[in-house]
Amino acid sequence: MIKHVLCFLVFLHAFHRTHGVEYSVTNKALSTPGGVAFRDKIGADYAKRTLDSATQFIWRVLQLNNPGDRKSVQKVSLFVDDMDGVAYTSNDQIHLSARYVGNYQGDVKREVSGVLYHEMVHVWQWNGNGGAPGGLIEGIADFVRLKANYAPSHWVKAGQGQKWDQGYDVTARFLDYCNTLKGGFVAQLNKLMRNGYSDQYFVQLLGKPVDQLWRDYKAKYGNIA
Repeated sequence: MIKHVLCFLVFLHAFHRTHGVEYSVTNKALSTPGGVAFRDKIGADYAKRTLDSATQFIWRVLQLNNPGDRKSVQKVSLFVDDMDGVAYTSNDQIHLSARYVGNYQGDVKREVSGVLYHEMVHVWQWNGNGGAPGGLIEGIADFVRLKANYAPSHWVKAGQGQKWDQGYDVTARFLDYCNTLKGGFVAQLNKLMRNGYSDQYFVQLLGKPVDQLWRDYKAKYGNIA
């Protein structure tokens, strides 16, 4: 019996090493009001839990449940920096602006959660080996944020925007429309972008060129500018 228990514990340890992701949070802005606001209103423990829940959610939405379908990432590091902007991600490192946290008016915990979900998508998504439009990459990240119910009130409404790859909320709303045409569309598009990118992926998955899909989308919502 003891032998079986030991074998099971060894298996569990191996499983966590294979499929688990480690998260770290480093607040490098504690000497600033924004860094203090992050510590007091959000905290490292909450941020780690959010990063983990974001990963699990992204794997489900982008259908990356098979380890072979996703990047090999063992650790994701979040740094709270005294910098302008909101946040950016480089490989498996996320940088969050302490100034943004400190100056945000509203539910800062919910906002930062949404930002972290967006940035975690950049850790896991495929980008066509750098060939995909930047607006599409950002749109997929915001699409996941939208599906997680973290879309802020200032986002554009469905049908708004000038072009399909405008990025962020505009492209997220368009992708959400495409996803209603074929369930799992965004996940399939992301998988196709593992090794490259082509606008023909939209034809392959939905039977129409992306520009026609954009026109259909705009028409559905009254061509809102």
